[in-house]
Amino acid sequence: MTTDCLQLLRPDAARLPRAEVRTQVVIPLRFPDGYATTADVLTFHHLLDGKEHLLLGLGDWRARIAQLPLGGEAPLVRPHSECLTGDVFGSERCDCGPQLREAVERIAAEGGFLLYLRQEGRGIGLYEKLDAYALQDAGLDTYAANRALGRGEDERDYRAAVQMLLTVGADRIRLLSNNPDKAAQLEEHGVAVDERVPTGVHLSAANRRYLTVKRDHTAHTLDLDIA
Repeated sequence: MTTDCLQLLRPDAARLPRAEVRTQVVIPLRFPDGYATTADVLTFHHLLDGKEHLLLGLGDWRARIAQLPLGGEAPLVRPHSECLTGDVFGSERCDCGPQLREAVERIAAEGGFLLYLRQEGRGIGLYEKLDAYALQDAGLDTYAANRALGRGEDERDYRAAVQMLLTVGADRIRLLSNNPDKAAQLEEHGVAVDERVPTGVHLSAANRRYLTVKRDHTAHTLDLDIA
């Protein structure tokens, strides 16, 4: 455990096993458009799902944590689900890559955390996500395609995200997300969401249907200017 990762746990955090920091390293980040910043990247022991999730501390996150017990503004946090096709290859079938780029800059400016969660395809994995794409090409929407594969519409579980946040003392956050389920799960397991901060809308011809279904089926806060 590193000495500068505070353990300011809420009483109700006892619901989940306590995680521990296993490694903390500094990584300079640079995006294809030239934007650059530095992240404190943390890995963990004892995460419930056993996956290799990362927490990236951006901006003056330590000051945000230190001010929490004094009633200061909570850190800005985005739980970002891994998306190889969008984050790495720039796929326009989703908005994941642009959301990741946006989140890093906004969090670095305010102080907070990006949680990079290994939840490809809303939890069904890379191969089945691509299987779902094939079904979408045949006419199904993104949620119906998951169901047709015998999977849940969204299999993501945010308890490991809660463990990571509580380990660094972030028992209150401002949530950078359009997804109401993220806020509900975080609060259920012990992290207070002081504010939901919407991300930008990264609309393209290739993801218009995908974003519309997210807005209409799961109440994502997306202003698509679509009837």
